[in-house]
Amino acid sequence: MPPKLEVLSESARRASADQLKSLIHELTGEESLLALLQNPNLDQGHVHRLLQRLDLPANVLSAIAETGKWMANESTRLRLASHPHTPRRIGLPLLRQLFLFDLVKLSLLPSAPAELRRVAEEMIVTRVPHLPIGEKLTLARRGPARVAGALLAEGHAQAVKLALANAFLTESQILKVLAKPDVPERSVAAIAQHPKWSCRYNVRMALVRNAHTPVPSVLAFLSNVTTGDLQDIATLEGLSPHLKKYIHQELTRRKNAARADGV
Repeated sequence: MPPKLEVLSESARRASADQLKSLIHELTGEESLLALLQNPNLDQGHVHRLLQRLDLPANVLSAIAETGKWMANESTRLRLASHPHTPRRIGLPLLRQLFLFDLVKLSLLPSAPAELRRVAEEMIVTRVPHLPIGEKLTLARRGPARVAGALLAEGHAQAVKLALANAFLTESQILKVLAKPDVPERSVAAIAQHPKWSCRYNVRMALVRNAHTPVPSVLAFLSNVTTGDLQDIATLEGLSPHLKKYIHQELTRRKNAARADGV
């Protein structure tokens, strides 16, 4: 090790608790950072500050993960799992040790590895059916998109209302919910009446195709669906007779209007 690095490493090992506060942000070399972890004055607060650095090398993160006294702390596990450079072999097992709402935090962190965010969402969605209603309502309000979609698909009245207002909910998730064969009527009706989502063309198309969409909503949407899309919908198998009738009536109205305009 070059003399300068050796001096830095030795300083990192022997620094006082107060000196560590600045060294945590100043040290750049991997060797010095590893030496820092050997300092007997390093405490949980120092480790948390260290994990705020998004430039930490994987070896330093691995060294933290291998130290039992740090990993006994829930906040440390969350910070480590969320770090963009934490090795996959460490990050994935850590997810199983996180509490529900820590998984939510991780899934919404842009800096966390994409794979871990996706797995965290899957873990939350798997738990959704077994959660008490209070936790479901909290997740509906501020959970990630897939979780909000899962709660919307369940159909609990309060959860549906909160999920539709969730800032993370996406049109893609709305369409997935409407495509489910067992989606509750309450959920479909709530989407059809929602001022934000019912105005989206693709959502309207999905609602027109859905047998649970209230008839007044379907009739209100038909005039905004293109003629080509209406013709395609009319040919779908399993379309209810009353919906076919309304579509044909709308197509006939447009044809007559076009003839009148041509006269």
